[in-house]
Amino acid sequence: MTRTDLIVDAVVIGGGFGGCNALYRLREMGLTTKLFEAGSGFGGVWHWNGYPGARVDSEMPAYQFNIPAVYRDWHWSERFPGVEELRRYFEHVDRVLGLSKDTYFNTIVSECRFDSASRLWIVHTSTGIRATCKYLIAATGSSYKKYFPEYPGLSQYKGQLVHSAAYPDNLDVTGKKVGIVGNGASGLQIVQELAKKDCELTVFIRTPCFALPMRQRNISPEESEMMKGYYDAIFDRCYKSVTGFPHNTKPQAASTASPEERKAIFDQLWQRGGYSFLVSNYYDFLLNEEANSIFYDYWVQQVRARMTNQKKMDLVAPLKQTYLVGTKRPSLEQDYYEMIDRENVVLHDLKKAPIQEFDETGVITAEGHRDLDIVIFATGYDAVTGSLLDLGIEDRNQVPLSEKWKDGTATHLGLMIPDAPNLFLVYGPQAPTSLANGPPFIEMEVDWICRAIAKMHDEGLASVVPTAKAAEQWKEEGPRDVDHPIWKHILCVCVCILKGTRTVIGIDIT
Repeated sequence: MTRTDLIVDAVVIGGGFGGCNALYRLREMGLTTKLFEAGSGFGGVWHWNGYPGARVDSEMPAYQFNIPAVYRDWHWSERFPGVEELRRYFEHVDRVLGLSKDTYFNTIVSECRFDSASRLWIVHTSTGIRATCKYLIAATGSSYKKYFPEYPGLSQYKGQLVHSAAYPDNLDVTGKKVGIVGNGASGLQIVQELAKKDCELTVFIRTPCFALPMRQRNISPEESEMMKGYYDAIFDRCYKSVTGFPHNTKPQAASTASPEERKAIFDQLWQRGGYSFLVSNYYDFLLNEEANSIFYDYWVQQVRARMTNQKKMDLVAPLKQTYLVGTKRPSLEQDYYEMIDRENVVLHDLKKAPIQEFDETGVITAEGHRDLDIVIFATGYDAVTGSLLDLGIEDRNQVPLSEKWKDGTATHLGLMIPDAPNLFLVYGPQAPTSLANGPPFIEMEVDWICRAIAKMHDEGLASVVPTAKAAEQWKEEGPRDVDHPIWKHILCVCVCILKGTRTVIGIDIT
C-alpha cells in the first residue's frame, strides 16, 4: 500500500451533518481541512440505513443545514422525509458547497495520536493516508458501529441474517417466515412496511416502544418555497429551545388544568402529530410522576382504540403504566399499531419467553422452537462512544481513549476530552445527542468549536484542552442541579449545550 502524506490545519472524521458542517465552516475560516468518511457518500446515518420505511423523525424545515446557499434551491417533498430524499439532499449539499474535493471516501481512520513534541495530531487511515493536523474534529455521530446480539448458536443458523443498517436492496420476504429483533425506531419502521407484505412476521418485543403519530403529509414546491420566508424565525427558535425543535411550549403544569382542559389540549396536539404531544404540552410530565401518568393514560387509550387483538394491545399498550413517558426518545409511527394487529404478525413477549439460542432453522425460546427464514436485527448501534473508541485515539500522555474511559466517559461540555489538546467532538457523548433535533445543536457545537479556534488564532495560542476537574464537574452537572430522577441528567445538558449560555470553565490554553 502506497502511503499518502497530508499536512493540513484540520482533519474531520465523519461525513454526516456534523462532519459536513465542520468541513464547511473550517474552510470558511481559511483553514486547510480534509474529511475522512468510511462510506462512499455523505449523509452519515442516512448513507448507511436504507431499510424499508427509513425516514427522519424531525420534521421539515427544522431538520437541515441553516445555510442559505443550500436551502435556496432545495424543496422538501414531505413533512418527514424518507431516506431516498435525504440522500438526494446530501448530494445537493455537496454540489452547492463543494465538499467532495476535500473528502476521502471509503476511508476508515485507524489511529489518532497526539505528538507532544510538535503539538500536532497524527492520523492514520486504512487506505494508507498519514495526515498531520493541528485540529482534529471527531464527528463520528451516534449511529455507525452496528450492534449484534451475541446469542448462543447464532453461527449455526443457516437462514439469512440482516442488520437494519446493512439492509440489502433485493431482500424478498414473499412467502417467508421473518423475525425482527429490536423495537426502536428502526424496528418500528421496518415492521410497518413488512407487515403489509405476503410474509409471516414475528416481532420480538422486550420493552414496548412508546410511539406517537407522525401525521405524515406531502409538501408542494410552492409551500416549501413559501416557508423559506419563515426560516430565520424557525432556526432561531430551534437554537433557543432546550430540545432543538421549534415547537411552541406550554409553561403550565398538568395539575393546574381540569381533566376537560387537559383532554382538549391532548386531542389538539395528538392530531397535530410529530413531537408536539410532548414538547408543546404541559411542561411537568418529566418532573412529576403523576403528570407523567396522565400523559401515559391518554396515550394508552389512543393506541388501544386502534387495535382489535386484546393480547397484542395488552403487550404493546398495557393499561398499567410500566415505564415513564419521555425518558427515552419516542418513535413516530404512521400505521404501526394497525400493522402489528394484522393476522400475519405475531408479537413475541421476550420478558415471558427470552430467546435462549439459535439453531440451523430458527430460534429456541422458553415457549419452544420458531422457524425463521430471515432474521432482521434492528438492534441499533454501539452508540455514540463506539465509533470514537475505534479511532485509536491516544492523548498527549500516550494513553488510549479506551483506557481513559474504562471506568466511564469523561468529557467537558460533551465537546472535548481531558489531555487531548485541540480534539473536538461533534454529536458525541454527554451532549443531548440522542434527545434533540440534531442539525441545530450540531451547528451550535460546530460554532463553539470555530469560536474556540478563532480565539486561539487571535491570541496566538497553540492548544486548548480541558482539565480532568472540568470534565468531572460536567459529569456531575445534571445530578447536582436537578433532584428528580426522571429529569436528572437530561435537562441540564440540553439547556447548557443548546442555549450556549454556560460559561466555559476548566480549559487549559497554551
